Amino acid sequence: MEATVQSNDLQYDETKQYKVMPIVISLLLSGFIGMFSETALNIALTDLMKELNVGPTTIQWLTTGYLLVLGILVPISGLLLQWFTTRQLFVASVSFSTLGSLVAAMAPNFEVLLVARVFQAAGTGLLLPLLFNTILVIFPPAKRGAAMGMMGLVIMFAPAIGPTIAGLLIEKLTWHWIFWISFAVLLISLIVGIVFLQNVSKITRPKIDLLSIVLSTAGFGGLVFGFSKAGESDGWGSASVIASLVIGGVALILFVWRQLTMENPMMDLRAFRYPMFTLAVIMLFVVMMVLLSSMLVLPMFLQNGLGRNALSAGLLLLPGGIINGLMSPIMGRLFDKYGPKWLVIPGLVIIASILWLMSGITTASTAAFIIAMHSCLMIGISMVMMPAQTNGLNQLPPEFYPHGTAIMNTLQQVAGAIGTALAVSILSAGQEKYLGDQGFDVSHGLDPANLTDPSIMQHLPNAFAYGVKNAFIFAVSMAVVALICSFFIKRVKVGKA
Repeated sequence: MEATVQSNDLQYDETKQYKVMPIVISLLLSGFIGMFSETALNIALTDLMKELNVGPTTIQWLTTGYLLVLGILVPISGLLLQWFTTRQLFVASVSFSTLGSLVAAMAPNFEVLLVARVFQAAGTGLLLPLLFNTILVIFPPAKRGAAMGMMGLVIMFAPAIGPTIAGLLIEKLTWHWIFWISFAVLLISLIVGIVFLQNVSKITRPKIDLLSIVLSTAGFGGLVFGFSKAGESDGWGSASVIASLVIGGVALILFVWRQLTMENPMMDLRAFRYPMFTLAVIMLFVVMMVLLSSMLVLPMFLQNGLGRNALSAGLLLLPGGIINGLMSPIMGRLFDKYGPKWLVIPGLVIIASILWLMSGITTASTAAFIIAMHSCLMIGISMVMMPAQTNGLNQLPPEFYPHGTAIMNTLQQVAGAIGTALAVSILSAGQEKYLGDQGFDVSHGLDPANLTDPSIMQHLPNAFAYGVKNAFIFAVSMAVVALICSFFIKRVKVGKA
């Protein structure tokens, strides 16, 4: 029988009655659109550069700015969950997202669109921790796996299908419709939430420590910004990247020190005293790096390595996104029945194996191979994400729920920024090495303006494939780290539901 560890859970209150279905529907609808927004716009960036008359460095702020706001807001969400009611936070978050979508849909220029993205990110940053915290409160421990599995539709399914839906909309309509559809769904979610959502969280109103907020903003914001810019066009040697990472690192160290020495910290890092929570955070950090970096690298390879257009690339990745969404609730129910070990360990074995196979990718790789590998990778990720996360949170006492969800969501944002930055850097280094071995001068970088030799064009797809191979080899090493950690996972004993 699987070993268990005792949770200090104060137990789910069975005397409270919640309208679970309306609460979940309103939260999942708005959360789905929030995560969808993270990736849907990526495929439209080329069209936006032409229509808004801006360059690649400028247009990337639509993504960098979004991630930056998340990196700043999510860490303080634990504090907000203790200061405001569930309804107040829900209405505020969805209102921000709805307003942002409406403004973006009508945006006449880049500046207005960027402001709209900031509003969207503010809504998502407030909503995600609220979603996790509410699930922990309204579901008894024995049913949380299934509930967290439904959240897999939000956390993984939405960003996975974002590029495909966006590609279809751009092909048939315009990029504005990405936001019009988001606006319509968010408006429905807001109405359903206002009517049915109940206050489920406990308001304690702890003292607000302004220094902690400043250090958190500088620390997490600096790291997310630095890694995002390094992974875009600035490179690791850029003064802005180095300054951001140094400031972020120093501020984060001071933030951790302050939280550990305060009586009532803004983000209670004592949650790491619970071993299953700590293991879950490590594994989720690695898996999120793998997920978001592969979601960046694969579409780029399909377009630059295999010559597919944006719509075709999105459609090839659609089966994996659908499978991932369908598998998440199934894995949640299996977790409730069998615990995490028999899902997480095989899941990480699948992830590491598939990444190893994908490291052999070439320009001769078929579409069927890409679809099969991506689909299997998504199955492995669904076996790890929700079971590990639920098991880790189950070990926390209820007073740690806001802090635990804030820690997990914050580090997942940081993991995404780090994973994509490292993937792009490794990919670019591989390209340069391949072209250098072919005798081409790449000392001035891979910008098309610097590649003056006409014969270089025929080597670019193979160079890109070589870079992608190196990126996947790095991902394999990260998956092995998570796999080693998974051997220590034990089911948390939470008592009766």
